[in-house]
Amino acid sequence: MKRMRFEPPTNHYDHKLEAVDEQICQLIHKRKEISNNNSGFPTKELILKWSKKYNFYEDFLNSTFSHFFHEEVYKPVVEPRGFQKNVPVLKSFETDGTFYTVTFVRQYRNASIVHFTMDKEDSEQGHRDFEDHSYFDLSISGGKTDYDCRNNFGGGSGTHHSFTYTVSPALPENLSDITFIFQELKLPFQKPTGVEFEICLGK
Repeated sequence: MKRMRFEPPTNHYDHKLEAVDEQICQLIHKRKEISNNNSGFPTKELILKWSKKYNFYEDFLNSTFSHFFHEEVYKPVVEPRGFQKNVPVLKSFETDGTFYTVTFVRQYRNASIVHFTMDKEDSEQGHRDFEDHSYFDLSISGGKTDYDCRNNFGGGSGTHHSFTYTVSPALPENLSDITFIFQELKLPFQKPTGVEFEICLGK
């Protein structure tokens, strides 16, 4: 999913703020270091206290701290280039009446596109609803390469949904050592739902 280019809301900047703005950046960096990039979220009591003390709206502070959960979203997007081939996979996992399948991988010179589907029976609609504002995060194990996996999201309706993930660098030609790890996360704050499974391409 290609991100729109950011445009500043105004061309004006008061350079008397430059030192303060840099301090904000330093504090954000310090916050990440102290928490090992796993800070959690301030309690409602703290948000209320700070909103009164510093004259901010509570929802403004909630929105500000929530952005710290989504830094990875702003990582530069890798655009797949140099199509090579489609690799059929057809490996699946089933749980709670839902059938998850990696159908195929589209190989490019600099990246791979993983195609992932979810299917369930009509009779199970009330048990687990795809419209429950969640999505699946993908990570990859196997080999010595550290892969970046970006969820391009997708769509569907009723009992069938399909999604794609951009993986960079490109997956190896031989996928037998590759394992896809899917973890369901609840929007908007990426809370794990407890649903996690692996699809091993070599089995």
